[in-house]
Amino acid sequence: MSRSVFGIDFGTGNIKIFNGITRTTLNEKDIIAIKDKNQLFEIGDEAYKMYEKAPDNIKVIFPIKYGVIADLKSMKMLFEQFYKKLTGPRGSKMGRFCIAVPADITEVEKRAFYDVVSKSDIKAREIKIVEKPIADAVGLGIDMSSAQGNMIVNIGADTTEISVISLGGIVVSRIIKLGGNKLDQLICDVVKRKYNIYIGLKTAEQIKCKLSDAMYDEEEDEDDDMLYVFGRNVITGLPSERGVTKDTVYEAIKQFFDDIIESIKTLLERTPPELSADIIDTGIFLTGGSALIKNLDKLIARETDLKVNTVANPGESVIRGISMIVSDSKYKKLTYEPRESSF
Repeated sequence: MSRSVFGIDFGTGNIKIFNGITRTTLNEKDIIAIKDKNQLFEIGDEAYKMYEKAPDNIKVIFPIKYGVIADLKSMKMLFEQFYKKLTGPRGSKMGRFCIAVPADITEVEKRAFYDVVSKSDIKAREIKIVEKPIADAVGLGIDMSSAQGNMIVNIGADTTEISVISLGGIVVSRIIKLGGNKLDQLICDVVKRKYNIYIGLKTAEQIKCKLSDAMYDEEEDEDDDMLYVFGRNVITGLPSERGVTKDTVYEAIKQFFDDIIESIKTLLERTPPELSADIIDTGIFLTGGSALIKNLDKLIARETDLKVNTVANPGESVIRGISMIVSDSKYKKLTYEPRESSF
């Protein structure tokens, strides 16, 4: 297979592009800053530094919302810039591309991901798509020719995709609008309610990474159960510092975990009995960036009575799978071209 191949995971929070020529992967924030309505100002991690800080004439945009493209023009511009960053100004413009898309979305929404590449300045020789749970499974090392059932729970930035796969296909799948960004918003809300402090989503993310625990035990005596953060006082309007405790964070996010577990149980109820028996043996595979939340695997295992498998760098399992798919012809049958959109 040609080395001039590229794999793409357009995530809500991060975009990941695998370069088959150099065998490297670009992983940056999926965000773009536009100045004066139409002038490209910054992209990726540099644009994220401006998030919640930019003046009115600079719009900082996440082109993907809840796993689907919300701003096709911005996403196409962002992809072109990332591609140039990855390959250089004289990089190949005749490569083959494979794009991961969520399974439980419409054909029109899937086609939008295809159009980001097909309508860009890069003259792709071939564009295929693969559903994310399939790429996830390949990245996890699951045998795609086996009839054994496997459940994958991918907790991303805006959505959680729960799927059961067998024989290289998806048997049942469900996307719910719960992800790491929802946790950030819940933390913002509880800090405002309990401490009378407005904090930004980036500060809430820091709190989440430091203090979130899916099985918080108030009897545990930990030295790092508080984090001091800065925000704006609700009453005075002045900058203020406040210590946020781990029990407060748990109060905010507990319902989130309950909803995730309830959705897993619902999909298990829809799973054919023979595959359910397989899942007892193989367990649940937990992937996505939010899979790193402390003790989440233990909570899911306790509530479902199933083994939960965690992996290194769970946020990159999809792009690992795509890199294998574009590099090995035996996986070609897992990809396809989407149908033409109706508009």
